[in-house]
Amino acid sequence: MQNAVNEMNKIILSADSTCDFDDYLQKHYDVHISPLHIILGDKQYRDGVDITPDDIFKVYREHNILPKTVAINPEEYCDYFSKWTDQGYDVIHVTIGSGISSSFANCCLAAQKLKKVYPIDSYNLSLGMGLLVLEAAELISRGLSAAEIQNEINNLRPKIQASFILDTLTFLHEGGRCSSLAALSANVLNIKPCIEVINSSGKMRVGKKYRGSLAKVLKQYTLDKIKDRTDLDLDKICIVHTGISPDLISTVRSTIMEHADFKEIFVVRAGCTVSSHCGPNTLGIMFRTK
Repeated sequence: MQNAVNEMNKIILSADSTCDFDDYLQKHYDVHISPLHIILGDKQYRDGVDITPDDIFKVYREHNILPKTVAINPEEYCDYFSKWTDQGYDVIHVTIGSGISSSFANCCLAAQKLKKVYPIDSYNLSLGMGLLVLEAAELISRGLSAAEIQNEINNLRPKIQASFILDTLTFLHEGGRCSSLAALSANVLNIKPCIEVINSSGKMRVGKKYRGSLAKVLKQYTLDKIKDRTDLDLDKICIVHTGISPDLISTVRSTIMEHADFKEIFVVRAGCTVSSHCGPNTLGIMFRTK
């Protein structure tokens, strides 16, 4: 039904690979994915196409080489979108937050050239931006125009809450998003910071700093984010991780279920871009407020 509606409306739904959609989410919601680039040593790869997060972590463990990420450039966006715009389709494309990457600015340059592309700055990343993509899919199924959907999703951005607990700041430091002193202090003192996405800009900030075992930290973090909140939209919540023990995921999932009656809980492995900046054993929860 989704494909039939898309064909009737002539709308293509697309997103940067940083939405971290797995195969189920891509296929079920009919979402096309444009990969960012990962640089590892002297080679460049496409996020989720010819490199995986496990490849990145393996190279780091064996060779102490940390990854870098590169945004999609305007020419790549033009080539990517034109296969649809040339056929008369409108393209709604959700990018990683402009406070984190130049992807949105580059997408806008492509949109100016092609005219039928509707860029949306998610002000977010991972399933934080993914929740906006899911909402866009719903609006397409309801028959809204591309311009109407772009406006609706822009208005929804302040309601998306996204954060992560990092087990190490080494990868975030390499990406230029925290100082050497902060990274060293956190690692030495066994501090596990909560990194929060600012949903009015897409930038990131350090929230509460936790200490203790990862299991203890993740449980308290989950409680801090959802317990006793009266503004939760209980439709869905997302657990995103960069490769972590199933027992820890189960702990977070159980804690969520004890304190909020969400209709759906998605558990998704983060892609290469998010993993490159957050490192292994990272876990975050993302949800929407009313």
